[in-house]
Amino acid sequence: MKISGKATLTGTQKYRERHHQDCIAAHFREANDWVVSSIGIGTYLGAADSRTDDRVTDAIIESVKNGINLIDTAINYRYMHAEWSLSHALRALIRDEVVSRDELIICTKGGFIPDLDRISWFYSRYIENSRFSIKPGDLVAECHCLHPEYIWDQLERSLDNLGVETIDIYYLHNPEMQLSEVSPEIFYHRLMLAFEVLEKAVSQGKISSYGLATWDGFRVPPTHPNHLDLAKAKAIASQVAPNGTDHFKFLQLPFNATMLEALVQPTQQVKRTWLPVLEVAHRLGLSVISSASIGQTKAVGQIPEALEGILDQTPLTPTLQALQFTRSCPKL
Repeated sequence: MKISGKATLTGTQKYRERHHQDCIAAHFREANDWVVSSIGIGTYLGAADSRTDDRVTDAIIESVKNGINLIDTAINYRYMHAEWSLSHALRALIRDEVVSRDELIICTKGGFIPDLDRISWFYSRYIENSRFSIKPGDLVAECHCLHPEYIWDQLERSLDNLGVETIDIYYLHNPEMQLSEVSPEIFYHRLMLAFEVLEKAVSQGKISSYGLATWDGFRVPPTHPNHLDLAKAKAIASQVAPNGTDHFKFLQLPFNATMLEALVQPTQQVKRTWLPVLEVAHRLGLSVISSASIGQTKAVGQIPEALEGILDQTPLTPTLQALQFTRSCPKL
């Protein structure tokens, strides 16, 4: 039986009230009708084996017990093992009455092929299956697909893997991958069809909101082939929403002491003005969640020179300094 419920304002407020005395100031923040911890737990790296499964499950449980209510995964992380690990953690946390479902914000992603034998798996399951109208040209870079039937099927699989009735944030995973093989016109048409599917998923209670989880798309200059136009994407979401009120509410992108583009590079245009993506997201009502917050340790010890004197006065390890740099960024 799947876990019912979803993140709510009341539930996430209850989580904050229980943990606020144990957490640093401004740890909990408001984002699109939830109270969200300023640090989340991700589930990206590791081998696809039972030992890693257990360690990821334990890490999620300990994180939730200690003030983290944002949990991020993706169907392709460790070839679906990450979602299974999260499912085990959720069941243990709820069974032991550590939290209720409405206190946690569960995020996952779709777009990449979640199988080691990517091409043959994709062909046998989708292209050669009469249930789907997916064609070979819908597969990009031998690993990525935004076809609406594929996104819907991947969402259903994630719901089964996670064992939940509702996913709080469902991201299209690195959609800029598509631009390696298709024109911007085709890409934005594919994005529109994917957004239509996600709005349908919201209406059926399968997800609460959706977003774009990107790597290059919003950090590169507009002349770069992988560049994404956030204002255009938001306009497409509004266009396909049944009443004009869309549920495209989140961005995920890398930001850390060595990857500052989201804050300082004017890659996005709004009303003929070029601005950094964090500013544009704020103006469009989108919440931004950082990935690679310490750059998989590459940002540790790389604090910008202007801040070294300030952070040197804090009783933080280099790793915590790097994390604090990220969580202190305006509009994150």
